[in-house]
Amino acid sequence: MSGTLAKIAEIEAEMARTQKNKATAHHLGLLKARLAKLRRELITPKGGGGGGPGEGFDVAKTGDARIGFVGFPSVGKSTLLSNLAGVYSEVAAYEFTTLTTVPGVNRYKGAKIQLLDLPGIIEGAKDGKGRGRQVIAVARTCNLILIVLDVLKPLGHKKIIENELEGFGIRLNSKPPNIGFKKKDKGGINLTATCPQSELDTETVKSILAEYKIHNADVTLRSDATADDLIDVVEGNRVYIPCIYVLNKIDQISLEELDIIYKVPHCVPISAHHRWNFDDLLEKIWDYLRLVRIYTKPKGQLPDYTSPVVLPYSRTTVEDFCMKIHKNLIKEFKYALVWGSSVKHNPQKVGKDHTLEDEDVIQIVKK
Repeated sequence: MSGTLAKIAEIEAEMARTQKNKATAHHLGLLKARLAKLRRELITPKGGGGGGPGEGFDVAKTGDARIGFVGFPSVGKSTLLSNLAGVYSEVAAYEFTTLTTVPGVNRYKGAKIQLLDLPGIIEGAKDGKGRGRQVIAVARTCNLILIVLDVLKPLGHKKIIENELEGFGIRLNSKPPNIGFKKKDKGGINLTATCPQSELDTETVKSILAEYKIHNADVTLRSDATADDLIDVVEGNRVYIPCIYVLNKIDQISLEELDIIYKVPHCVPISAHHRWNFDDLLEKIWDYLRLVRIYTKPKGQLPDYTSPVVLPYSRTTVEDFCMKIHKNLIKEFKYALVWGSSVKHNPQKVGKDHTLEDEDVIQIVKK
């Protein structure tokens, strides 16, 4: 373990020493690829019987969406969590308090949202210190990450936390890079760029891929890509998660400062202790989760508006809806009647490939 850490430190030091310019771009690309490979070894250690699983960490996924709270110790995560969900996680005024995830479930607009406190993602977690590894495994399954920052020292913390999460292959508020990548058996490396590239050239691409022992592949760059983008695509284990920065303790700053904070993208100022501005936070959480609520209507009855079936925005066809209720439902499915914004007529007869929208009402007709 320590060997890998030493290697990582060595490479990071070399990258810090190297000036960034055209001549060194190639070398830096190589170093970045090596770094990515070492980091992956840390997250998924090789072989060996290994110790038992981490205590108190694999949290069963319940509800329709899962939100992870990340932040330095004592920035008010636990207070925020307990005030949002009425969960009680022991709050103490010193560093390192929460050691296991305390799941709380918050019902908002009919959706069950699981809130998880992800303890101690602090400097060194991605090197396997401070129980970091299990926390990360859980963080990667979240639908949204809230980074809780202290309004008095936000930027330093923000950088550190972002670096930690990036190191585990979590990309915040970004889309997967637009790069086509296909391995082949022969034919060497074939690079096509559909637009001018400021950083990658054939040589750099070849050396990054050689680091992964890939010598035959088609690479298509459809946007101005960086070495990091290429590495993300080759590694293929990156998760892209939306993120909101929650600035806590706003009772300690002036109104002028508050106005400035409001203009920062992805940012919500709150006071967990006084419960100020929670509505704004919940509204923003809802926007970022992009959940779709579908109401069911039994034949001859009014729609049930109390408990919607909640689907993630990437999977909202009628078939997805059926699978969410019961996997046998699709076998008996004949057609569905849908009322709402996704159809032209109310009701409209649709098949299983029809895409539903938020707050549609559906009635399934069986064979």
